[in-house]
Amino acid sequence: MVKLSGLPFEEIAVESDSLENRAELLLLSPSILVPRLDHQGLKIWDTLAIGEYLNEICPEAKLLPTNMKQRVHCRSISGEMHSGFASMRASLPMNLKVKLNNFKVWSKAQQDIQRILTIWEECLTLYKGPFLFGKTPTIADAMFAPVVTRFQTYNIPLTGMCLQYSNTILAMPQMQEWVMGALQEPDDIEELDVEF
Repeated sequence: MVKLSGLPFEEIAVESDSLENRAELLLLSPSILVPRLDHQGLKIWDTLAIGEYLNEICPEAKLLPTNMKQRVHCRSISGEMHSGFASMRASLPMNLKVKLNNFKVWSKAQQDIQRILTIWEECLTLYKGPFLFGKTPTIADAMFAPVVTRFQTYNIPLTGMCLQYSNTILAMPQMQEWVMGALQEPDDIEELDVEF
């Protein structure tokens, strides 16, 4: 999201969560979660709060649509992504280092996937793409970018405008840089190595 804003930044990697690293994470973020943005003395540790802040200080990036109705819609689906889809998150953990074919998706996760695809189709139809709210990527696209990688990892079938949207997100230079960075991380997280 910071890359979309154009704000210069330095990324500091935090090692994967373990008991040894919890103290370090707690010093960085009271929620013990990442990301966290430090800017001009402010410490912002919630993804949506970071997006809202970046939109305020970098309005030219248009991280939120300028049209009020579109802005409300963007905030709504970003919030839904931020706090929802627990079954999909649990069943399809994010892992950019593998590609799984014939992955069995359980019914609750499938319901989450269907809802996500409905959101994408509605936005792409209403706002004409290639991003969810038109020609410029927004907070919503940043929030759904990890889902795009999950769909790729677990070979979730996509068609039509959802496939086109997924390809658009994956082709973004910021996304390619993010994926390459993740692939170069030395840590493997055992819980994410799903075997069947």
